Amino acid sequence: MDIEHLNPPTLHVNPAFSQGVLVRGDHDTLYVGGQNGTDASGAIVEGGLGEQSKQALRNVLGVLAAAGADQTNVVRLAIYLAAGESADAGFAASAEVWGPHATAVTVLRVADFARPGVLVEIEAIAAIPR
Repeated sequence: MDIEHLNPPTLHVNPAFSQGVLVRGDHDTLYVGGQNGTDASGAIVEGGLGEQSKQALRNVLGVLAAAGADQTNVVRLAIYLAAGESADAGFAASAEVWGPHATAVTVLRVADFARPGVLVEIEAIAAIPR
């Protein structure tokens, strides 16, 4: 399996993300459901968007590990932020927990989450070699 990060010269290049990710070869695809800033007991972590983003990313990493994968296998992230929250705090947390793994990413602001107090939710799609 080959994962190719696409950044055509006709689009802006940013080291934090890729404009597209092409997966070639035999692989399993893992869809990680929306993870938010809750710990193993289900409690929402305190400390605002940055801390919740770190925990949500750790939760994504936990699901990836359960499938025998890590963030290098992720081909797409979808990040949902509570309206009014700054993406900067989330990106800083990402750099700390996730590292410099450029992938295709979408960041959206949403009006609310199903659980009060949640500020971020992160989904991932990973391609895992067999």
